Amino acid sequence: MQLYPAIDLKDAKCVRLLKGDMNKATVYNPDPAAQAEVFASLGFQYLHVVDLNGAVSGSLVNRDTVISIIKQVKIPVQLGGGIRNMEMIDSWLDAGISRVILGTIALKYPALVKEAAKAYPGRVAVGIDARDGMVATEGWVDTSTTKAVDLARMFEDAGVSAIIYTDIARDGTLAGPNIEETAALAKAISIPVILSGGMSSLRDIAQVHAQKESGIEGIILGRALYEKTIDPKAALQLVGAA
Repeated sequence: MQLYPAIDLKDAKCVRLLKGDMNKATVYNPDPAAQAEVFASLGFQYLHVVDLNGAVSGSLVNRDTVISIIKQVKIPVQLGGGIRNMEMIDSWLDAGISRVILGTIALKYPALVKEAAKAYPGRVAVGIDARDGMVATEGWVDTSTTKAVDLARMFEDAGVSAIIYTDIARDGTLAGPNIEETAALAKAISIPVILSGGMSSLRDIAQVHAQKESGIEGIILGRALYEKTIDPKAALQLVGAA
């Protein structure tokens, strides 16, 4: 199971939001590239980066900061936030991003996601952020009438490498992950699922790891790492990634 330390970018700083609220951001490092280096030095094998400003605006707001992260570390980086067309996808993959995460366009333009997944095998993931099981878009500002599981099923056999599932109500809260809902989603599809939102302890990681047979293949860690409620080395050892 892969552990993905999260670097969320707001105004070129490394932050964490509370339940996706852009007005409730805690700055943890003003130098995201330096934070990326810290995570790499701890033994993490993959980074999860989100351009929060870009997710809201649909544009490449923190591009220079993302580029600085790519240059700073040798481990692969997956990126989401504001990637809304093939030109952006081409640009980021050409720039060195290992995998793009497509969220808003997955709901609005699923054909584009399928086209990208076909053009770039293994390098396109779908981000599904849900509020009460319903898909939220535009940086979590809007909530749709589409169920998360129904959206995920649209990409079966499309070549999508992973579904990154975030329970917005848990995100940034340290209240524990929504394992039951994430495992149910993973069982409903053949695409590997990465859990995001609410991770707070090694016990949480152990409980998610126990559900790996359901199809959960990864966990995103955010506030718990920054506030040191999860020890990185112990976490990596627990999932056998150290």
